[in-house]
Amino acid sequence: MSTIPLTVLGAELLRQELHHLKTVERPSVINAISEARAQGDLSENAEYEAAKERQGFIEGRIIELEAKLGSAQIIDPKTINADGRCVFGATVVLEDVNNGDVVTYQIVGDDEANIRERKISISSPIARALIGKYSGDIAEVQAPGGIREYEVVDVQYI
Repeated sequence: MSTIPLTVLGAELLRQELHHLKTVERPSVINAISEARAQGDLSENAEYEAAKERQGFIEGRIIELEAKLGSAQIIDPKTINADGRCVFGATVVLEDVNNGDVVTYQIVGDDEANIRERKISISSPIARALIGKYSGDIAEVQAPGGIREYEVVDVQYI
């Protein structure tokens, strides 16, 4: 199995979700199944079916998280020595060449990506265009509206 890159924070968030599923959600759904069974006829018991469906989701997510954490390559952006190059975990300040808009993104793993928090997936088109670039370089990104150009203003490892 291939490794999954995660930042330290991303790995911790997955561990917290796994802990919550095992200690809160799993016992809760087991209790709900027990209560639904106590009501008698299971063939027409909607609560029982819903609880079983929820249990399947929870168990599937637990397996998924354990697999991801088991094959994770945890990268601490603070310890990266990439000599100013855009790499996984780096925080990159970009300027849109066409309109001058400035935006800051951190390049993170697929499970950590959240555009509201300015975290973009390593597999996104913009991150792929940025990898290996230095401050002052121009990155061309294939966007739905055509090619966009961004100048790398700064690369930080925070």
